[in-house]
Amino acid sequence: MAGFVQIIEYRTSKPDEIKALMDDYSAKREAEGEGPAPVRGITCADRDESGRYFAIVEFASYEDAMANSRRADTTEFSAQMMALCDGPGKFYNLDLTEEMNYR
Repeated sequence: MAGFVQIIEYRTSKPDEIKALMDDYSAKREAEGEGPAPVRGITCADRDESGRYFAIVEFASYEDAMANSRRADTTEFSAQMMALCDGPGKFYNLDLTEEMNYR
C-alpha cells in the first residue's frame, strides 16, 4: 500500500487567520492544477487543550510529499503559517501502512 501522511501539530491563538491562509493556499493550488499536491487534508482542534491543533495531510507517496515541500508556494505558505503560531510546529512524517474504511 502506497501513501504518506504528514501531521503538523501547532498551537495558535489565531485559528481564524490560519484557516483563511489555508483556504487561500488550497484555492490557488487547485486553480493551478499542476505539480504534486496532497490527496486529502484535514485540520483538527484538540478538545482537551485549547489552542492546540493538528493539520493532517495525505499524499499519494513520500516522493510527492517531498516534491510538494520543495515548491516555492509551499515554503511561503509554511512560513506564513508558522508566523501565526504560538511557537514552533512539530512535524510527524508517516508511511501509510493500512487503511480502513467503515462506510
